[in-house]
Amino acid sequence: MKSFFRSFVLTFFLLLSLCPVLLSQSRSPYADSVKTEFLHAWNGYKHYAWGHDALKPLTKQPRDWYGTSLYMSPVDAFDTMVLMGLKAEAAEAKELILDSLSFNKNIEVQAFEITIRLLGGLLSAYQLDGDKRFLTLAEDLGKRLLPIFNTSNGLPYRYVHLQTGQIRDSVNNPAEIGTLLIEFGTLSKLTGEPVYYDKAKRALVELFKRRSKIGLIGTWLNVETGVWKNPSSHIGGAIDSYYEYLLKAWVLFGDEECKKMYEDYMQPVHQYIADTSEGMLWYGSVNMETGKRNGTVYGSLEAFFPAVLALGGDLERAKRLQESNYSMWNVYGIEPEGFDYKTMKAVNKEYYLRPETIESAYYLWHYTGDEKYRRMGETYFRNLKAYCKTEAGYAYLKDVTTKEKADGMESFFFAETLKYLYLLFAEKGVMSLDEVVFNTEAHPMKMKH
Repeated sequence: MKSFFRSFVLTFFLLLSLCPVLLSQSRSPYADSVKTEFLHAWNGYKHYAWGHDALKPLTKQPRDWYGTSLYMSPVDAFDTMVLMGLKAEAAEAKELILDSLSFNKNIEVQAFEITIRLLGGLLSAYQLDGDKRFLTLAEDLGKRLLPIFNTSNGLPYRYVHLQTGQIRDSVNNPAEIGTLLIEFGTLSKLTGEPVYYDKAKRALVELFKRRSKIGLIGTWLNVETGVWKNPSSHIGGAIDSYYEYLLKAWVLFGDEECKKMYEDYMQPVHQYIADTSEGMLWYGSVNMETGKRNGTVYGSLEAFFPAVLALGGDLERAKRLQESNYSMWNVYGIEPEGFDYKTMKAVNKEYYLRPETIESAYYLWHYTGDEKYRRMGETYFRNLKAYCKTEAGYAYLKDVTTKEKADGMESFFFAETLKYLYLLFAEKGVMSLDEVVFNTEAHPMKMKH
């Protein structure tokens, strides 16, 4: 009897010790709630903006970036639909894209945005769905984007005309220069044409060569001369995803040179750009040449960094920074675009429905299994519904302090914000970070194909 009791007690405590692990693997009821909100926003798009790039949710009008539609919302939303099991919606979006999307248009486009949204979305659609027409569209787009690299050093221009290949704007930033390899590299892998990988990789390397003596890069440079126009160094917009893609190119393609560049950058980033205030970790801005601090503004775009740190194995720093993300969110109940961490006040008061702090919570939940990151996600989700939901979809906020809405719902709300919320609440294994690499628009690229 004593033996049976001892065995029962040992089994009970073993199961008790496993409870956090079992809980972290299970599906949260919030997963279905996120899916419901996706359908709410998607149905608003269908009703008021079908066939256009995006919906303006307050006036219930369509919006096209360049005066003619490139179907950004359907392309951005497709893999999220597949992930959520929304088969009817995915089939309808697929039909629209394959029947109507053409890149043979008399328009000039911003290469970075078109790459992460459309090229990334089409490549992901092909890998998830298998229809080669997605890949045909992606290859056509890739060819039309290649002229951006026509500089003596391979650093790309910002804009290209889709029909003529005419390029424009020689002043570019590290994010737009260095956020191309995941998509162009995947296109090379799927088509067998190395030119896409080679050109996007060269841009990363040439940018790396232009770092300062202390190992930092600035915000803007002339791609023709290689001369920096703005020497401010930080991890936010105009730089952010360059660091992300160096790490992810190593994870996705096994490119050791990209890993080495990422590691070489992280030492000075943590040494000079990292900052503390009231015991909390933040990242401000400094002069790239001297490391002298010139700003204490962090914000919704910087909130991506815990995800990258977690992916790179730096979990302790990632956890600390995510606590700062969460505190920034809770000052107003929703995060601002720019936030002075010394005064703990918003300096840019918009909230554009951005996903980055949710993305970071998802990565940390994946790598730690700690339920507190799901609880963070519950706060994010509740506040999004409370402050941004409209009759026709979701609207960004003009001012987080007053919660005044503005008439915009970017396609990344489908591609990123709702996808990362869903993944945070879905059971593990729905789409694993061990099997895919997400581009900066959250389009998953398979490590093996």
